[in-house]
Amino acid sequence: LMVPQSASLHPAETHYNYLALVLGVPLILIIILGNVLVCLSVLTERSLKTATNYFIISLAVADLLLAVLVLPLYVYSEFLGGVWTLSTYICDALMTMDVMLCTASILNLCAISVDRYIAVVVPLKYNRNQFSVRQLALITATWVLSLGVASPVIFGLNQVPGRDPSVCKLEDDRFVVYSSVCSFFVPCPVMLFLYYWMFRGLRRWSGRSRSQVGQASRPTLSLHLSSALRRAKATTTGSRQKVVYTTPGSLSPTSPSAVSVMTPSVTPVSEEQQDGLGVESRRNSKSSRVSGRERKAMKVLPIVVGVFLACWTPFFVIHVTKVLCQSCDIGPTLISVVTWLGYVNSAVNPIIYTAFNAEFRNVFHKLLCCRT
Repeated sequence: LMVPQSASLHPAETHYNYLALVLGVPLILIIILGNVLVCLSVLTERSLKTATNYFIISLAVADLLLAVLVLPLYVYSEFLGGVWTLSTYICDALMTMDVMLCTASILNLCAISVDRYIAVVVPLKYNRNQFSVRQLALITATWVLSLGVASPVIFGLNQVPGRDPSVCKLEDDRFVVYSSVCSFFVPCPVMLFLYYWMFRGLRRWSGRSRSQVGQASRPTLSLHLSSALRRAKATTTGSRQKVVYTTPGSLSPTSPSAVSVMTPSVTPVSEEQQDGLGVESRRNSKSSRVSGRERKAMKVLPIVVGVFLACWTPFFVIHVTKVLCQSCDIGPTLISVVTWLGYVNSAVNPIIYTAFNAEFRNVFHKLLCCRT
């Protein structure tokens, strides 16, 4: 994660890159606006204060800090044609923040995949309404690891003999490979693996829920009616009383689930049996609701993973290739393009994680229109 290297130019020879301003300033504003809205939405709307949304806040904070602390200096350097005119200490601070915040953004995406994997694979142990110690540990680990990856730069790794002060970049090639592995080549397979197993878990869950509902609904009515009729023959007293035959809620056109007829008195269905049917019905209903909620997440996840890979894969592949392949002709223009593409992901994240959520959209509209 670095400001692209450019040929050393004297101030008189500097060619201003106005395209960097045209693209950079709107990008910074979009990132700030989108991620501020995400944070305000979760912090001000009670219905959005869920455990998963706190991961979204952590991701938004990483992208927001990137737009405030890193991108202005990057855009300024790009505007000057890649020439660095500030001190090397500011450059090292910029490189440290760049590596840390980009790593935090990626690791937060990975932490979200871990959290959602737990929500699908072990749903009974997952609390959607409270911020648990496990989730706090995940967010804390994300930021600690990000700081650990970037810390060598601020501790003097970039201070090498013969350093060109007009170029701001990571000077140690080994650190480029190390940071790329920690920031991308390890978290990315982990995220893909977790999403794969989550897809499998959701499919199994959906199939099992449908089969259980089908098996439970078909025989219940006939079994209880035949059982009641057999008891009626054995216990007929000649009087005519009202008997309630229980039926599953999903089959009954009326509420409560009962059929009222006039027939000789029979031994009534016990309360325990009725309670058992209710429990079975509620259990199937709850499984269907949870499965339906997680199936909605399945529609968003391919977009999340696809955009993430499209934005960051070219960046890391190009930078690692430049280090490992000395004979490869990788110019500053290509490095600049893939760097911009990676930063665009910080603007897309709020769209991905909120555009498919009606509650977020409503809160966004309320905040933007200053409505209470």
